[in-house]
Amino acid sequence: MDLGLNDEQRMIAESAAVFLSENSASARVREVAERQGGFDRALWEQVCEMGWSTVALPEAAGGMGLGLMELVLLSERMGAHLACVPFFDAVVAPAALWRHLCLSGSGLAVVQRLALSSKVCVLGMTVRGALSASARVVVDGASLVLDGRWPQVASGAVADVFILPTTLPCGSLALLEVAADTAGLTVEALATVDGTRTSAHVTAAQVKLADSAVLVQGDALLALWAELRSFAAIALAAEQVGVAERALELAVEYTKERVQFGKAVAVFQGVKHRAAQMLVGVEMSRSAVYGAAAAADAGAVGEALFMCAAQARSEATEAALFATRECIQLHGGVGFTWEFDPHLYFRRAQTLSQRMGTVEQWHEEVAALLFDADGQPRTQQQPALEAA
Repeated sequence: MDLGLNDEQRMIAESAAVFLSENSASARVREVAERQGGFDRALWEQVCEMGWSTVALPEAAGGMGLGLMELVLLSERMGAHLACVPFFDAVVAPAALWRHLCLSGSGLAVVQRLALSSKVCVLGMTVRGALSASARVVVDGASLVLDGRWPQVASGAVADVFILPTTLPCGSLALLEVAADTAGLTVEALATVDGTRTSAHVTAAQVKLADSAVLVQGDALLALWAELRSFAAIALAAEQVGVAERALELAVEYTKERVQFGKAVAVFQGVKHRAAQMLVGVEMSRSAVYGAAAAADAGAVGEALFMCAAQARSEATEAALFATRECIQLHGGVGFTWEFDPHLYFRRAQTLSQRMGTVEQWHEEVAALLFDADGQPRTQQQPALEAA
């Protein structure tokens, strides 16, 4: 498989790098994290104006009609610059849902209303990325009445609209569109380890909705969610690659400046070896992510797509955690101080490692696909999609 970027993709990556270096520099990130609650609304509006939020939307909905690879390239730059915008939660995570809705006439109108605006529309998924069924809906006359709680909804504190999973009276799962200012909906902002990210507990108490709030339900939702989770995991891995790459750059820049025994510490073999290990992690994880995105754009589905996502997430998570730890170590005594940037990337790496499932959880799901309960390899006639 050729993982080289075409001219259009290189232009997207390069323009994103230039734009974010100017608009999401360290000083700006710190200001937003410390004084604006981790959400740079001005940057978000610029991102929407440039069309980044519509990159993967079908052309029928007014989008660019591009693929996951383009989202991956943008996500990678977002991670490298710690952009304080809900790009993953409001653009990447619901991308598969928007494409699904575009296949129906009424759904197309929903996509145009939500995804083409600068509204922050986020999915109420669990931290692990599972489809929660704890909330429930009952019918009250002509209205649907929603009750439930969705803990730790990423970007929930700044959301304008929520897409919340729930159980319908018939017992099937569904996704409901709920505006953040709907009567009975409570959004409790949470303090987070990563100040460049927001989170919130969302609670619905007797929230009344129209039937049109139901976007997708039943078996269609179950199939959609499997694709949605894999797509989102691949793009999240790209963000981790960006974090790891920038941590490496910070470490190299600092060790070239720091002098010990009359020499820059970057010339010492031990330091070179550690930087080389970081580079290997960055490049291996980037290859895994690009390969997974290329496979998805080529039509990979089901187990094949899931396995690509699992590899990308595993490689990228480990690379980001390792690179950010090493970055702090190679900064020496100042690596832990607030004035230097390594801790910002360390925090992002730690929080991302828990999103969409940990490495261990992904490995368990892969094992369930490959082996049966007795530890024997499954044959091709014994898939275990249910276990994932």
